[in-house]
Amino acid sequence: MKRIIASISAIIALALPAFAFATTWAIDPDHSNIGFKVKHLMVSNVKGSFDKHTGTVEINDKDITKSKVEVSIDANSINTNVQKRDEHLRSADFFDVAKYPAMTFVSKKVAKAGKDKLKVTGDLTLHGITKQVVLDVEGPTKESKDPWGAIRRGATANTKINRKDFGLVWNKALETGGVAVGDEITITLEIEMIKK
Repeated sequence: MKRIIASISAIIALALPAFAFATTWAIDPDHSNIGFKVKHLMVSNVKGSFDKHTGTVEINDKDITKSKVEVSIDANSINTNVQKRDEHLRSADFFDVAKYPAMTFVSKKVAKAGKDKLKVTGDLTLHGITKQVVLDVEGPTKESKDPWGAIRRGATANTKINRKDFGLVWNKALETGGVAVGDEITITLEIEMIKK
């Protein structure tokens, strides 16, 4: 009888879907950063960030490829530390935040890319346009308990997009050749998560 019960238990365990091993994590906006950089006047980079964002990460340690990510970014929270420039970026010339207040990323595929590295493919919706992008991810880290008892993990992700693919086409030609704003935007996410 014990053998039968053990066999049934083993079958049930094997039959459990992969999501049974998943844990859900909330992105901690106070300890995370979503930053970007873009070429300015063909000579230097302007760096900035989006200061308001939320998101959840479902991590499946049994099968990491079954993990999921969803992030929402408040476009109005763009911050390059120059008020006049930020106002221009919020205008219809660029992000048009009155019409498109949020940017989102929803993962569609997670693949291993080496030790502690992943490639996360997903849909980025920006300026009302959705395109597929691939995030190069380092992490997630192992779990760590903070002094207040919360369980935390971290991850870093990078990707590059062409802003024109998302309808961000404003520019000015320079007398010396080239343009005022580069087309390629490098996006970096430094994420800290709290276990729900």
